[in-house]
Amino acid sequence: MEDGDPEVDVVVRYSGTIVLVEPVTDRAKIWLEENVVGERTWFRGQLVVERRYAGDLVRGMETAGLKLVEP
Repeated sequence: MEDGDPEVDVVVRYSGTIVLVEPVTDRAKIWLEENVVGERTWFRGQLVVERRYAGDLVRGMETAGLKLVEP
């Protein structure tokens, strides 16, 4: 799958100690807004997440039916 694939809701990029979560669809943007609470950091349209929290976030998105790709 490529970033432009219409079946992809979220692109997840692992980069050292951080993970960049890029919502591609409106559905994914809404899910992140509703489910990621507290302090959030965005960088160029991507949610910045500490690697230790990324697993739970990814599982939550998958459970919600979002389709993820890790390039």
